[in-house]
Amino acid sequence: MTPTAQELMRATAARLALDPGTNPLVPRVADGTAAPRTLAVLALEQWHVIPADRRSFQHLAERAAKSKDPESAAFFQTLADGESLAEQRLVPLLDVLGVTAAESATYEPRAGCQAYPAYAAWLALNAEPADAVIALTANFASWGACCAVISRALRERYGLADEARGFFDLFAEPAPELDRQALAAVQAGLDRRRVTAAHLRYGRLVQAYEEMFWATLASGDEAVRGH
Repeated sequence: MTPTAQELMRATAARLALDPGTNPLVPRVADGTAAPRTLAVLALEQWHVIPADRRSFQHLAERAAKSKDPESAAFFQTLADGESLAEQRLVPLLDVLGVTAAESATYEPRAGCQAYPAYAAWLALNAEPADAVIALTANFASWGACCAVISRALRERYGLADEARGFFDLFAEPAPELDRQALAAVQAGLDRRRVTAAHLRYGRLVQAYEEMFWATLASGDEAVRGH
């Protein structure tokens, strides 16, 4: 029996879930021991991730629309629009962390942090849109959980105001409309037989690149702190 979209997405998310205890950086931010420079590097890396992901999501939306998959197109357009909002919310964080416009323009991103958006671009070119919906959605829970912890720590440990935490709050907050669009896209994909077994491989790699992102930042934090 073919599973429903909700069953498939729930099972995939459970299978691919990351263990929060293995994250090498977020616990340091939570207890306030991560260097402030590490927070600035995190923001700078996101400054590069956001426009790359936005273009990837827009391309997926266009591909889905051309292949008569309006449900996936709507989902990815919402993601693309969300990246534009995320970019706006990141500016106050960069400002409060002392990152100048000149540094933002000249900063050289780290390969380990940019592997995720590079793979998102690969998905945009190669994946069946419905499979990409499943793979990316499975990652949102772990990313959102990290953002929630970081936002709270920025307030309690680093003394940052609400505006400076807005980027992380955006991803930590529930997104019921996006969830609805994801379910509709996957259900349509199942109905049209466009969901393939590849979604598990895609999701596994997405999660691996997420882990690489945090590991790269943690390594830099150790260097900054002299460990």
